[in-house]
Parts: sequence; structure tokens; C-alpha cells
Amino acid sequence: MFTIRLNPAYHIMYRPFLLAAALTIAASIAPLTLHAAGAQDERLFERRTYLAAPGKFEELHARFREHTQKLFEKHGIAVIGYWVPTEEKDGATNTLIYMLAFANRAEHDRQWKEFGADPDWQAVWKASEANGKLVTKVESVFLKATDYSPTIAASAADAPRLFELRTYVTPPGKLADLHVRFRDHTVELFRKHGMTNVGYWTPIDEKDGADNTLFYIVAHHDRAAAKASWKAFVGDPDWVAAKAASEVNGPLTTKVSSVFAAPTDYSPTK
Repeated sequence: MFTIRLNPAYHIMYRPFLLAAALTIAASIAPLTLHAAGAQDERLFERRTYLAAPGKFEELHARFREHTQKLFEKHGIAVIGYWVPTEEKDGATNTLIYMLAFANRAEHDRQWKEFGADPDWQAVWKASEANGKLVTKVESVFLKATDYSPTIAASAADAPRLFELRTYVTPPGKLADLHVRFRDHTVELFRKHGMTNVGYWTPIDEKDGADNTLFYIVAHHDRAAAKASWKAFVGDPDWVAAKAASEVNGPLTTKVSSVFAAPTDYSPTK
């Protein structure tokens, strides 16, 4: 580091040139900083939720375990993970939630079309539903990763973890402010207090909340660890200050929902 000292009289004369030089240096440094932080994941993500027909949940798991997962791999469909809610109110006995990733929408459409037309899938589907449909409802939401999301990929720990799927809805015009708070404070504070950041997304389509919804997944060792982490997080002076500063002009969320979920035995993320 070195310093250039100019005669005070020169400051006025050369100020425009000094400003231009400073801006040039800043512009050259900024891309390096962005690159060092890691590029945003530009893939298309799809969160799918299946409601099993009464008495058919285990059969649905068997179809995924023995056939669907392998056929996804065959057709290049990347699976992030499969989860089942742990509480009855969230669908513990009939709900399967899973996340897929695709290069883009065109690849999504192509890969799903090829999967659906695969003779192996057609045979499995017909055989598994000989005594009735396994699924009564399918929900699909297209998502994009936020610029502060960690690398999104299937991962496993030494022991299966407890996952928490959280959805935040913001007041009109407040989603950008919520992103700033997560980017600058929340994500790191979660890590500080023992939570694992799995991924952060926003919906792509307006009907799913593109302009006011944040969906994310964090992982805990177990429910006791989750309780301890959240207690420490909420009481952290840094969080208290960040929350207060970000909500000077009103709350950033109107609704927060949380679903605790366990990975299935065939999930690549555990």
C-alpha cells in the first residue's frame, strides 16, 4: 500500500482525473469480489408435493425407492432430496415433498416428457396403480435460487438430520428488503447458532408468490437442537439490532410458516 500526496492546489485541478481513476479501480475490483463470493446458481428448481391416497403412502414410497429415483437418474433429472413432514398437521401420514433441479425450463420440459414416455416408467406406473391411484394431488412450484443461497446440492451427514422448510410472505414491496436482511445478517447468524443453510429460493411464477415469497430449508441435528438454535438466534443482540434496523418502516413479513420434515430412506440428502 502506498500514498500519493499532492499539493493542495492540485486537488481541485486534478479532482476529475482522480475520481475517474478511483471509479476504474473500483470497477476492476468488483467483479473479482463477486467471483470470489461464488456465482449465483442459475438452474431451474422444482418443488413437488404429493398427497397420497388413503392407505397408499407406503406404496408411493416403494415406487420412488425401487423405480422413480432410478428413472430420474436415467433421464438426467437431478434430485436434491425427498422429505416427509414429521407432524400430523403438516401431512406426516400422506405427504411427500421433494426438490428437483434442471438446467432451464426447456430441459425441464424435455426431461419430464422423456421420463413420462419411458416404457419402464409406463410399466411401473400401471403395475403400481392396478388397485387404484397412489396420489390424489400433485403440486408443483418453480423456483430460482437467491444470490445468497449456499451451493444447492444433495448432501448427507453422519446421521439423518431434521430439516425445516420455511416460507415467508412479505408485505407489498418488501421482498427486496427481506433479501437484504437475509444476505447481510440472517444466513450467517443461522450458521453461527448451529443451523445448516441448505438452500434459499423465490418462486418464479406470480401465482406462487414471485413478488412476495421466500422459501428456504435449514437443517438441524434434531428437534431439541432446532429449539436451542432458534432460541439463541432470536436472543442474539446482532439479530435484535438487524431486525430493528430493517423494520423501521414496518415488518418485512406478514406470514411465516414452518414445516419440520425428515428425509426418506431413499433421499440423496439426509
